[in-house]
Amino acid sequence: MANPNIVAVTNILGGNLGFNLSSSATATLLTVAADKILKINRITVANVDGTNAADVSLFVDGMGNGTTGITATGSATVYLAKTVSVPADATLVISDTPIYLMEGDILKGGANAASDLDLFISYEVLDDA
Repeated sequence: MANPNIVAVTNILGGNLGFNLSSSATATLLTVAADKILKINRITVANVDGTNAADVSLFVDGMGNGTTGITATGSATVYLAKTVSVPADATLVISDTPIYLMEGDILKGGANAASDLDLFISYEVLDDA
């Protein structure tokens, strides 16, 4: 896995993604392409069910390889949220600090009840290709 140089990027493209989470806690939400770094600025999840709480899980699969200058050992799966309860008609901020995903990293997640939780991600793609 290469480590794209974010000083020499050719493009920085901002965007947003939205997901209505399924009941599969391991659904693939996004995969970072080659020669890209995904800078996630904010992740929120809203419970659109007016009556029941629902649990959210969100994790990055493929981590553990480190970047240039860093040797990392440990789990290749790292949770950002693990069965965190979101009350009915409420919004939870999972992260409002930057998270960098390297090429090949996969963001996965889901809920314990299908169609109850909406996940929103604000991001920037840094491209050095």
